[in-house]
Order: sequence, then structure tokens, then C-alpha cells
Amino acid sequence: MSGRGRLTVISALGVVEILAWGSSFYLPAVLAGPIAADTGWPLAWVVGGLSIGLLVAAIASPRVGIAIHRHGGRPVLALAALLLAAGHVVIGLAPNLPAFLAGWLLLGLGMGCGLYDPAFATLGRLYGAEARPAITTLTLWGGFASTVCWPLSAFLVEQVGWRGACLAYAGLHLAVTLPLVLGLIPPAPAAPPGAEGTHGHGDPLTPRERRAFLLMAGVLVLGGTVMTLVSVHLITLLQARGVALAAAVCYGALIGPAQVGARIVEMANKGRHHPLWTLTVAMVLVAAGLAVLAVGVPTVGVALVLYGAGNGIYSIARGTVPLALFGPGRYATLVGRLARPGLAAQALAPSLGAMVLAYGGVDAAYALLLALALANVALVGALWSAR
Repeated sequence: MSGRGRLTVISALGVVEILAWGSSFYLPAVLAGPIAADTGWPLAWVVGGLSIGLLVAAIASPRVGIAIHRHGGRPVLALAALLLAAGHVVIGLAPNLPAFLAGWLLLGLGMGCGLYDPAFATLGRLYGAEARPAITTLTLWGGFASTVCWPLSAFLVEQVGWRGACLAYAGLHLAVTLPLVLGLIPPAPAAPPGAEGTHGHGDPLTPRERRAFLLMAGVLVLGGTVMTLVSVHLITLLQARGVALAAAVCYGALIGPAQVGARIVEMANKGRHHPLWTLTVAMVLVAAGLAVLAVGVPTVGVALVLYGAGNGIYSIARGTVPLALFGPGRYATLVGRLARPGLAAQALAPSLGAMVLAYGGVDAAYALLLALALANVALVGALWSAR
């Protein structure tokens, strides 16, 4: 495929990822408060819809990987658009809390079919061993999901209410996401050999590969836990150290530009180094940022820039390291299997953080974050020896 054709595919997938992330993972940050205020439903249950969705996505991910391996990403991503649209319709029309949570079951299936891991697997099926630059570029697009959708969600809530906002997102998936997938994502080539055994007929991994697989799964579990803990509890952690709410929000806003900046630097390197170097630098930056954050208020800005940069290129590494370790033939299936523990960790992390804050206090929460980040650095070191 020509460079121009590849750029068209990546750009289409980029818009798809912005809407997929913005209308699911980032949705409660803006809509949870208005939903709870309007309905009287407990805020914990309203926010808990995301955890339910992530658990559903985790359960579905291995089968999604197998489907992409066999049929390519185009039909799976199209299904994601339909599921996300259906989930938003159910949520937008929900007369009670059980119906609202049922809508998150549909959103969870849509997330399992449409977030980064299926998109990475789609690029792996299309471009094989040459998918690394495409994956890197796609994460640059995805980095703008909250930048685009948080203001959009706030605008929609103000204009048409939270129910209208959900119905508007359903319309966007049908009018934008679905046509982009069907019109610009090409069918995948014939399925490569080597992954059929992952569907209950034996494990195709050698002992060394299996060790690398388990270590990578551990990295994704710890990385997903840290990312979600920071995303959900950062403002609380900063305020507990005496940072005013407005200042805490401004500090938090540093993470997004740092993520995008680090991804641009990674793109500029044009794949000159092994993806494990990207993962190593990512985990070291995250650990350094959290260590500086635990020190105190004067260094909050530096800490969050370091953390944001590490988290930005971590998104790249989670897609490119499995491609380098296991090759393109089994990539889609293995990415689907790897996604399950990471998504499950993201689903459980908010409750873990709340429990630690409630029973151990803010110092215990900072210590937990730093311990998880340092453990991940150690796992990446072990992964070098298992590659």
C-alpha cells in the first residue's frame, strides 16, 4: 500500500480512536456528575459503569483478537461502532440504574472491539512487520481523545443535557465512525498461519516466548493500574497535599501535552531502536515522575510532565513490543490475549485507589503508585532477558 494510502488508513483510524475513547473511557469524567445530580443515582454506581464496561471488554478481548486474526479488523471495528452507538442509546434513554448499567455492558463490548488493542491488531494484520510506524502515529491521534471529547461532552451537556449528549455520541458513531471504517479501512490479507492454536487447541508459544508473554502481561497489568489510579485520583492526591482545586486541574492538564510531545519524539526516531527501549524509557519516566510527585508540591509540574511523557510512549510500546517479540503472524491473537489482564486491572484500579485512600491515607496512595511503577521497571528488565 502506498504511503498516501497508509496515511489515509491511519488518519481514519485516528478519528475512530478519538471518538471511541472519548465516548467511553473518558465519558464519566464529564457526565457522571450531571447524571447523578439529575437522577439521584449513587455517584459510585454511575462511575462504576466504566468499571463494568472495562471488565466486559477484558472478557471479550481474546475472542476479538482471534476474530481480527481470521477476518481482519474492518468488520470488528464496524461492530464496535454499532455497539458503542447502541450502548449510548440505551444509556441516553435509561429510565433507571439497571438499564443505565446495561448500556455500559454494550459500551464494554464496543470498547473491547474498538479501543487501542483492536486498532493495533488491525494495523498488524494490514502491514505485518512494518506496522510499527503506523501504530506510533495512531497513538498520536489517540492522545487527543480527551482534548477533543471533554469539551465536546461539556458543550453537549450544557446544550441538550446528559441524555442528549449520549444520543449525540450514538449519532456520531453511526455518521462518522462507521463510514470511516467501512469506507477507508481496507480488508485484511489472507490470515497468516500460526495463531489458530490459540483458540483452545494448544499454545503456540515456546517456553521462552511464554515467559516473555507473561512478563508483558504483568507490565500491562501494572501499567494499566498506575494509569487508571492517576487518572481517577490525581486531583484528590494533589488537593490532599494542599494544592487548590484550580491549580490541581491546571497541573493535570500538563499530562496531555507531555504525552503528545513524547510520542512526537518517538515518531522522529523512526524505529531506529528496539521497541523494548521505548518500553524501558516509558517505565523509567513514569517511575521518576511518581517519585518526584511524592516529594512535594514545588515539583508537581515537573513530576506530571515526566509521568505524562512516560505514559505517552507506553501507549506506543504496548502495541509495538508484542509485534517485535512474537512477530506479525500471531500478533492479533496475542494482543487480544494480552489486553484481558490490563483491562481487568483498569476496571478494578479505581476501587483499589479509593480503598487505599480511605484506610491508608494519601501517603499510602503515593507509596502504592511508586511501588507499582518500580515493580514495572523490574518487569521490563526481566523482559529484556526473555526476548
